[in-house]
Amino acid sequence: MAGDKHDSSEVPLLYSEGNIAARVALEREVRGWSTSELADRVSKAGVKMNQTAVWRIENGTPRRRINVDEALAFARVFELPLEELMSPPLEGLDLNSRRLVQEAVEAYYETRDAEDRLHHAVVGIAEHIQTHPDSSRAIHEQCLRLMGDERDARTLTEYIEGGGYHR
Repeated sequence: MAGDKHDSSEVPLLYSEGNIAARVALEREVRGWSTSELADRVSKAGVKMNQTAVWRIENGTPRRRINVDEALAFARVFELPLEELMSPPLEGLDLNSRRLVQEAVEAYYETRDAEDRLHHAVVGIAEHIQTHPDSSRAIHEQCLRLMGDERDARTLTEYIEGGGYHR
């Protein structure tokens, strides 16, 4: 009936405000942030929030409601799509495993960004060598001097001679 309490056999909502609250707590813990640090990050993302509000969202009885602007700010701070933030937390991973996955994801994106920077730098050097062919040997020697390892310098020089770094 409409006024009855929810039956324990009832399927929980796939997307809900309660899921956001649970995910906020989980994502904050995975990153090792305090409630104060999360509140500061949300405020810097454009939605004023204090530590007490974060605590009440995560632990309050009754739990503090989350408005749309706050949900979007949490998604931005955690770098998650809003739909993911609204989804129930995945089962089967303890906090340490989640932290390791978070670390791997961050390292993946850092590596991808570094590879993009490497490619742009290598392309720039290759273009320079095309217009200044006599500089090729000096560039290799400078790579060796800066890198200190012949094999690494040779690898970088091969990228340059190939016109770019390709994953």
